[in-house]
Formats: sequence, C-alpha cells, structure tokens
Amino acid sequence: MLCGWMSSAVERVAAKEAIVKKTPRVIPGIEMLLAESGLPMLKGKRIGLITHAAAVDADLQASAERLRLHPQVRLVALYAPEHGMRGNAQAGEYVPYYIDERSGLPVFSLYGQTMKPVAGMFRRIDEYMRSFDTVATGKRPQREMVQDVDALVCDLQDVGTRVYTYVATMAYAMQACAENDIDFIVLDRPNPINGWEMEGPVLDYPAFSSFVGLYPIPLRHGLTIGELARLINDRFVSKKARLTVVTMKNWPRRLWFDQTGLPWVMPSPNMPSLETATVYPGQVLFEGTNLSEGRGTTRPFEIVGAPWINGSHLAEKLNDLGLAGVRFRETWFTPTFSKFQGEQCGGVQLHVIDRDRFLPVATALHMLRLLLDLYPGQTKFHEEYFDRITGTDRVRRQLLAGTVVTEIVSGWQAELARFRDMIKPYLLYE
Repeated sequence: MLCGWMSSAVERVAAKEAIVKKTPRVIPGIEMLLAESGLPMLKGKRIGLITHAAAVDADLQASAERLRLHPQVRLVALYAPEHGMRGNAQAGEYVPYYIDERSGLPVFSLYGQTMKPVAGMFRRIDEYMRSFDTVATGKRPQREMVQDVDALVCDLQDVGTRVYTYVATMAYAMQACAENDIDFIVLDRPNPINGWEMEGPVLDYPAFSSFVGLYPIPLRHGLTIGELARLINDRFVSKKARLTVVTMKNWPRRLWFDQTGLPWVMPSPNMPSLETATVYPGQVLFEGTNLSEGRGTTRPFEIVGAPWINGSHLAEKLNDLGLAGVRFRETWFTPTFSKFQGEQCGGVQLHVIDRDRFLPVATALHMLRLLLDLYPGQTKFHEEYFDRITGTDRVRRQLLAGTVVTEIVSGWQAELARFRDMIKPYLLYE
C-alpha cells in the first residue's frame, strides 16, 4: 500500500515537471501591455493604478515601478486594496491614505478610506474583520479619489475564491469609473488554482451580497480576474464601464500557478504559498466559526484547531473518511494573533496529496460535520459571517440539522451547471 502511494506520488511529480518543461511561460497582462508599441490605451492619459505587492512581472519588477518609469506612461496616482499596496497590513486592518515615499505619488485607500480604527481593534482583529469585511463603507472610490485620472488600471492577483476581497475592490472601482466617465483597464493574471474547477454554492443574490462576495458566483469560481471583470460589467452592474482586459499569453485553463513559470509573491499576508491557495476555498469557511483557521501561525488555512480539540483523535477520524486527495495530520499550535492568541490549540493540518482530486469546499464541510459531532457544545458558528462567506444560509442550516455532506454538495450542482453555461461568453482562454 505504501509503495503504491509513493509510486503514484512520484508519477504525479514527474507529470508536473513534464508539463512545466513543455509549457511556454505565461506572460501576464502587465508584460503584454508594455510590449505594445506606443501604448495606445494609455497614450496622453493620466493613469491611476490599483495594485499590490503581488503585481509583478516575471523578473519580480513591480507593475507600479514599470509604469512609473516608462517614458510613455503618465502615472499620477496609486490605489491600495486590503492589506495595502505593499502587503504591510493584516487582514481587516485599516489602510490609510498616504504619500508613497518611493514614488512620491498619492496612495488612495480602497479599504477604509472613510473608516477609522476602533479602539483596541488590533487585539480583536478577527472580530473587527467580521464586521468591517461585510460592509461597503470605505471600500468604494469617492469621486475626489478618481477625478484627476483619465484611465484606471487594475493589476491585482486573485486566488480563485469568491471571498477574496480584491474582486470586490475591482468591481467597486469599475463602477466608480463608469459613473465618472473614466476608462477601466484590467491587466489579467492567472487563477492560481486553475481556471477549470468550480466548487461550492453560487451566492444567493442579493440577500447575501457583501464585500466578501458581491455577486452570484461560486465559492471556487474558476475564472481569472479579467474574466470576472467582463462578467460583472455585463451582467451585474447598473452602468457599464468602458472596460478593456489586457489578456495573458500562454495560459491554458488547466494550468496551476507553479506551472506558469511565474514567481509566486504573497498576494496577502495570510496567503504565503500556492498550497495555501489550494485549500483556501474550503478552509476560509472556518473564519465564520469559533475555531482558529490558523491565522497567527506560519500555516494559515492549512491548519485548523481550538484549545478543546484532541488533534490525534480528529486526524484519525478525518482520515477514516477517505476523502479524495488529502490526508490529515495532528498538530499543535499557538496563534500569535487572532483567535486564541497565546493559547495552545489542538487540531489538524491538511496535506494535499493529489490536488486534481482534492475538493476543498467539500473537505471543509466534512471537517465541520465531524467537529459538530465530536464537539457539539463547543463548535459554533458566527452565523451572519459564515453565511456571508458561504453565500447562503442553506449550508449552515443543513450542517446544524445533521444533513450528510454528500447531500449538501449535490444541492449546488445544478446552480454550478447554470453558472458554467452563463460564463461561456466571458471566457478569454482555451
């Protein structure tokens, strides 16, 4: 049995290496834009740029610097999403307006510009995040923030999960451009967990619309940020923007990020690796519970636990389920911030052994189902936030009612199929 598992693991590594060798490097939107002679989209225009630390080219040069130093580009303003332009703000942390020392340009906040920090918020960051992340206040660009630009360029690295807030930031900025007669240009980047698989419920719109999920798309959506822009602009906004998507080159939909030839840069402080992004579509659900999702550790979202959990027993029970593509290992950890700061927690770490078979959302629901059964008086939901993340209250109600996970999963297959049909006109890649 062990030899067979090791053999299949070796085969998977060899197959991955073969794909990387024969696949040309993906050329992201920023490189495609700057390779165009004369830059007609930007010529003679005052340019604003929505960007962050992961917006780099293949040589790790920041998009902000490439545009700022380009002789044909007039970059006049920068805009920062959650976590700040340089990734120096934690999840839920207020991002202020400031002047960037390096470029001398103003940096307008798209995550808290009109909000002020609550006293003691950094000691209760998870609680603050649950309230702040679900509202639009401080997230929509104000007229004064965009009045001096002719075109707003968006270069953000999404991670393929609806709740990741950069999608909402892009959507709000696109609406602001439509309202103020400004061109909106998206520089496309890969969906790091591939653009083929989709999973989870489609958000129940508008009942559960919030900053962690504005529109009716699945939890794992399978789209690039450029394709999302096309979908949102055509289907969901009241006034359409003058949208241009600068497409990538050499990105087939089945490609994972480590097959692109591009360097991984953390798109946010709690997204340190592709492994994190792989489990995130499911493990993000634990943000809506009283269990730690691993914030304040070096393995956020890859580990889950609480002070009352016996990690060994939980790992054994989870492995007995035989879930596809994943194994569980007991772990002990003490978060340095967020839930259970300074307290030792027992729990499990997810080890994805076959990412093409692994179903992150279904796996998280199996974990929750088991935790509710093993610790019925201690495992609890932050109901409103959990429902916002999930995009519906149906899943939580089914879990509390004891519904088996296979039935919960089968319940969203029809809406996923309808979503797949709906998005066909907006896809940009084979």
